[in-house]
Amino acid sequence: MPNGKKLPKDIIDHWPEVLKDITIETVPLEYLESIRITFVDGKIWEIDTNKNPAEIDLEEAIEDLMEEYEDSIINVDFRLNTAKVKKDITERTRRFLKKRK
Repeated sequence: MPNGKKLPKDIIDHWPEVLKDITIETVPLEYLESIRITFVDGKIWEIDTNKNPAEIDLEEAIEDLMEEYEDSIINVDFRLNTAKVKKDITERTRRFLKKRK
């Protein structure tokens, strides 16, 4: 049994026939739209992952941020770019099916 989690309903609603049975173990950074971090003091940081300069290692920056603020973070919400996920899966499926014919 996988250790992954089901996607939230609002994500599944974008493409239910495909996403309803998906469990997530990891998400490639290219599919993240933003990261929303909620702190114990009520502050919320919204990080737009598409606006970060290319020279920043986003994965390392996220790890550093989580480590630095771990005692004051109560929630981290990774928001997916579901339109990009749907587009990429559709394109790759079409390519795969063409090759099989």
